[in-house]
Amino acid sequence: MEDFVGQTHLVGPSGPLWQAIREKHLFSFVLWGPPGVGKTTLARIYAESLEASFFELSAVSAGKADVKQIIELKAAQTKVLFLDEIHRFNKAQQDYLLPYVERGELTLIGATTENPSFEVIAPLLSRMKVFVLNPHSENELGTIIDRASKALGGPGPSGIPMESRDWLIGYADGDARRALTVLESTHKLYGNISVESLQKAAQSKQLRYDKTGEEHYNVISAFIKSMRASQPDAALYYLARMIEAGEDPKFIARRMVIFASEDIGMAQPTALVVANEVFRAVETIGMPEAGLNLAHGAVHLANAPKSRAVCDALGAAMEDVKQFGALPTPLNIRNAPTKLMKDLGYAAGYEKYTKEDLLPEKLKGREYYHPKEKPN
Repeated sequence: MEDFVGQTHLVGPSGPLWQAIREKHLFSFVLWGPPGVGKTTLARIYAESLEASFFELSAVSAGKADVKQIIELKAAQTKVLFLDEIHRFNKAQQDYLLPYVERGELTLIGATTENPSFEVIAPLLSRMKVFVLNPHSENELGTIIDRASKALGGPGPSGIPMESRDWLIGYADGDARRALTVLESTHKLYGNISVESLQKAAQSKQLRYDKTGEEHYNVISAFIKSMRASQPDAALYYLARMIEAGEDPKFIARRMVIFASEDIGMAQPTALVVANEVFRAVETIGMPEAGLNLAHGAVHLANAPKSRAVCDALGAAMEDVKQFGALPTPLNIRNAPTKLMKDLGYAAGYEKYTKEDLLPEKLKGREYYHPKEKPN
């Protein structure tokens, strides 16, 4: 652990993981952070420091059978299962893990780039601590690059020229794996580590895709804007790009659920039902078959009529909440479960179908929701 670079809030002298190792304390946790910040390395160090049997699976390719095989293994040591990309395990697969984690038969370490609040089922998450990892700073990246590049035997105190080191730090953008992958590829392809050779290696097809990088956001943006413009063909193309690149299908489906309310709203309320069913299909069926469900939903949302009235209405209401705070609720629509409350006028004069303005006194007459055609 002393050699680990970065994440000092977790592994520094007073960090929880460092303290757990000192106290020989085994517990299940989730490491949540961007790619290339040391999630896998931390899990290995933790398990080995506590002399536990370490097993590593990727949720992309593993299933219940792989977990069962580890559980049934006879091992004198405590078993630690590191599940990379735990957000790719569906609900049923996570449910399978729950009793073993609960009984302590398995210490689970999950790694994810996605918010575990959305991706890990509540019963399992309640039995695990969540540790947030940060992108590496430039100084930390420099240390990591120096250690790796010295073995290459190049010129300069870092093993490679300083201008190459600086370029690599900028290119990595906080992701140590990205830096090391380009460094290793450059060394194998060109031998000489120069800015020019690094740039050539970085442009190769194998290194260009990064699900958290600029292209990730460019393509999802194009997908959303194509549906917004009611162009199903363009939406299908960008959807295919994401599927082919290995994008998390739940990320795509989640954005479709948001789109259904944000861009379609009351123009076609059932669009939200369709989007939610697409998300559920992705969770229960999985890829590649769920690609059809995603395509079905994308075409439906693209062809649906559009209205941002609900989105704009909520935004306007939120602005008033921020500006005026918690204004007093009118007495006639307050709850009155006790005699004292009734004596004070709570719920007095309440009518179910009143046309009286029910906003707080200071906001009487405010209109947030502006549909194209107002209901009678």
